[in-house]
Amino acid sequence: MSDIATNVIVDGTLNTLIAASVVTWGLILIKGVQHIRISYHNRRYNKEFWSAPNIQAAAHLENQDGPAARVAGIGFSTLIETDGGASTHDLEHTWDRQELLDRRLRQQMQKERGSLESGLAVLATIGSISPFVGLFGTVWGIMGALTNISKTGSASLEVVAGPIGEALIATAVGIAVAVPAVVGYNFFIRRNKVVWAFLDDFAIDFVHLALKSSFIIERAGSKPASAAASARLTDVSGGKKSNIKDTHEELIAKEAHA
Repeated sequence: MSDIATNVIVDGTLNTLIAASVVTWGLILIKGVQHIRISYHNRRYNKEFWSAPNIQAAAHLENQDGPAARVAGIGFSTLIETDGGASTHDLEHTWDRQELLDRRLRQQMQKERGSLESGLAVLATIGSISPFVGLFGTVWGIMGALTNISKTGSASLEVVAGPIGEALIATAVGIAVAVPAVVGYNFFIRRNKVVWAFLDDFAIDFVHLALKSSFIIERAGSKPASAAASARLTDVSGGKKSNIKDTHEELIAKEAHA
């Protein structure tokens, strides 16, 4: 085993670990910014949604972004699509309104989940294999050092300490790369569960509100189809002036007494 081959393999291992560290910190930064933006947009939309006077007004909130807004957007577009009875005769429209709404909301939530989980497999892989990559570099370096000792016939401290000490650096670097990757992976998995739970609750509440308004959502700028429909859109709480948040609290109270 030549010194050149040993140096190339050990240096290649260190360079690989450094590249993995750059990828790890890059993903941590990207996912961190992503979750900050998601939290901001979800809080903003949730506040504006439940402060809307009725579900009709909530359907036309402008300049909204984030997972909750996209889930609601799919729900509203589904209700508008099925308003007045769909003339389309395909498998997708064989569901009734509530079933189609549930299906569309779940599909959008799965898309949001895929976006949240993107990049986490890379963090998990780096956190799992980095110590072993570092150990590989260390073992190879020690093998080279022992080969040189056998060739020189000297086992003095000066001959052994230098090469073996350099080889052990690879293990230390591997551990240093793995720790932030594992911590970042666990942190973002926890954050994803929080976001997913929020979206799940939001979707359930959305279906309840749609059911309470008889799945009627008017297109922007159009007139209500009837006086009864107009009354339902203007006052989803049963005739008193309120907002969607009051209706949400009524739904919770009814479920508690049921």
